[in-house]
Amino acid sequence: MSNQRWIALFLDAQAAEMGAAKNTLMAYARDLNDFSQWVQNKSLSLATLQQSDVEAYLVHCDAQGLAQSTRARRLSAVKQLYRFAFDERLRGDNPALRIKGPGRSGRLPKTLSEAEVDGLLQAARSHGRGPADRLRNTCLMELLYATGLRVTELVSLPVAATRGNPELLMVRGKGKERMVPLSPPAQVALRDWLAHRDAMEETARQKGLPASPFLFPSRSKDGHLTRHRFYLLIKDLAVAAGVSPSKVTPHTLRHAFATHLLANGADLRAIQTLLGHADVATTEIYTHVLEERLKSLVMTHHPLADAADRGKG
Repeated sequence: MSNQRWIALFLDAQAAEMGAAKNTLMAYARDLNDFSQWVQNKSLSLATLQQSDVEAYLVHCDAQGLAQSTRARRLSAVKQLYRFAFDERLRGDNPALRIKGPGRSGRLPKTLSEAEVDGLLQAARSHGRGPADRLRNTCLMELLYATGLRVTELVSLPVAATRGNPELLMVRGKGKERMVPLSPPAQVALRDWLAHRDAMEETARQKGLPASPFLFPSRSKDGHLTRHRFYLLIKDLAVAAGVSPSKVTPHTLRHAFATHLLANGADLRAIQTLLGHADVATTEIYTHVLEERLKSLVMTHHPLADAADRGKG
């Protein structure tokens, strides 16, 4: 069986059995095609590759100057491929099983202060070409900050999931469903946008146009607001709010959601569930916030902290 056939079978299984999102499948395909090309250039085969060969590929990636996170992601894709091959009995062993990756970078994710987020939310209410744009922008931003959704999950939300003034949204992302609560401002923004959106849909229906299944419909190929359009929109809102556009992306709002929850006492496991992380280790990048809060708690309330201050005097 050819290397490309292996990869195709793996991607098909990820799509069918795991419900992997399109962007996840594209990322797997890019990483595994690079791996396959290296294997082919070495006149090797995925079916006979040994652990030393996989390790040699990682050395090759390092020599290319790839970022630590990129190397870790590529090894993860290779590990997933060989786990699949072993489970499907394409191979009787797993040459990537005992290989440890380069780990994760210690760099903390970029985030925003609560004041900066407030500025962005205010900008959304006043920024746009007309009332429809402003209602949509407000709904987008309130939902994003209230739920920590991934940008793809946000722009492709089905309108059916938002009916009935919900206090919780059912979100399907990366093959799993999860419930995320809506804050009161997000509920109001959603209700206002739905009323306007439904009025526009009724006008379109009278003209013989089909109804859109999405909360944020557009004339794009996918039928909903695109990730790229939302990325540009959020940069415009940053300018309007007086926040550096270099700091603001859809993902920094997701980080802000998590860090602000944690800073205000939320449990790490609860945040893991809300973000849709499969492993709590992924969520632990936010523990720097918890560490600072605990340090402040000890210095404020521990009796020895007072004793230390008296000693300094």
